[in-house]
Amino acid sequence: MQNCPGPAYRAFRVELPDARAYWSVLDDGYAKVALADRYLFDLRFGRDRAESTTRVYAGDLARFFTWCTSTGRTVEQAAFDLSRFVLVLRSSATERPGAGKGRPPGPARVNHVLSVVRELYKHAVADGEVDASVLTALYEVGDDRFFPAELRPEGGGLRYRALPRHRLRTPRRARPDAASQEEWEALLEAASSWRDRFLLVILWFCGLRIGECLGLRREDLHFTERASSLGCSVPGPHLHVTHREGNPNGASAKSRDGRAVPVGAIVLAYYDRYLEERLACPAADGCDFVFVNLSHAPLGQPMTASAVRQWMRGLSRRAGLGRALHPHMIRHSTGSELADAGAAIDVVQELLGHRSILSTQVYVHPNQARVRKAVEAVEAVAVKRREGRRKGQQ
Repeated sequence: MQNCPGPAYRAFRVELPDARAYWSVLDDGYAKVALADRYLFDLRFGRDRAESTTRVYAGDLARFFTWCTSTGRTVEQAAFDLSRFVLVLRSSATERPGAGKGRPPGPARVNHVLSVVRELYKHAVADGEVDASVLTALYEVGDDRFFPAELRPEGGGLRYRALPRHRLRTPRRARPDAASQEEWEALLEAASSWRDRFLLVILWFCGLRIGECLGLRREDLHFTERASSLGCSVPGPHLHVTHREGNPNGASAKSRDGRAVPVGAIVLAYYDRYLEERLACPAADGCDFVFVNLSHAPLGQPMTASAVRQWMRGLSRRAGLGRALHPHMIRHSTGSELADAGAAIDVVQELLGHRSILSTQVYVHPNQARVRKAVEAVEAVAVKRREGRRKGQQ
C-alpha cells in the first residue's frame, strides 16, 4: 500500500538546465514527493501545461499530503475518506496571499483542489502506484438519459460517464471583481512615471494578463499603420502576445496560441512619452523587453510580476482608494467594458485570449441598467399595442 511521505509538505520550483521549470512537492527533508513529482512533471512537459499551472497544483497537493500525514492516512485510505478532507478545506482559513486570505475558501476553490487530487489519483493508477479500486471512491457512473435531445449524440442508446463523488454546489458566477474607471483614472494620476502610466494604459485598453504585459518584447509592438515590412499582415497599430519559455523575469503568455491585439491613439501617445523616459536610462538600451526597471536595481532589466503587484498596492494607497487593486482587476474591467459596449462574445474571447468561451461568458452577465431598460422596453411595447387596439375600436 502506498504511504504518504513525510510529516510536512510545501510547493517548490524546480528549474531544469535549459531554464524551463515546473513546480513539485517537497517533504520536510527537502526531498521530492515521488507520487506528486511524476504527475506534475508529466503535466508540465507531457501535457504542455504552463509553469503557473503546476505552481497552483503543487500548492494544492502539498495541502492534501499534509492532511494525509496529520491524520495518519495512507494515500489509498485518504481516497475513501475524502469527505473529511472536504470538511477540513471548508473550515480552514486560506493562507495564500490575496483577497480571501484569512477566510475559508469558497465552493469553487474547494472544487478546484478536489479536481487536482482526483487527477493525481488517476495518474498514480495509470502508473501502477496506487490500486485502481480508489477510483470507485472518487467517481460514480452517470448517464445522459436526462440530457436535452440536442445535447445527446446521434445513434441512440445511453452514453455513460464518470462523475466526481465529491463536489460542492457553487452559486451562479457573479461578474468578476473589476476596477472601476474612476479607480483606474486615480491610479493614472497618482503614477509617478510614464512607464507606469503606459503599463496602466496597456492593462486597461488591451486587457492583457500581467504575465503577457511583462513578457512583451519591443519586436512585438507594431505601432504603425502597416507592418508588412516586418512580415506581419495585421492591419493598423497592434501588439502581438507571444508565448516564450525561459524569460528571465518569469513572465510568460498563458496560452501557446499567439494573438494580435489592436491598440488605439491613447496607447500610442503614452508609449511615445515612455520612450522618451526610457532613453534617459542607458542601462535599458540592451534590453529587448518593453517594461524595464528605470529607477532601481537591477537597472534596465525586465520588471517582475511580484514587483508590479507590490507597486500597485502602494499606488492604490497613494491614490486614496478604499481597496488595493491588482493587475487582473484591470483585465476584468476590460472584459466588462467590452461586453457593456456591445462587443460580440467571440470578439471578447479573442481579445482576452480565452481558450474556452465559458471563461468569457462571465463578462456578459446583464447589469441592472440593461435589465431595467429591457423591462421598460416591454412596457413600452404593451402600451403601444393597447393604444393601437383602442384606435381600432373607435
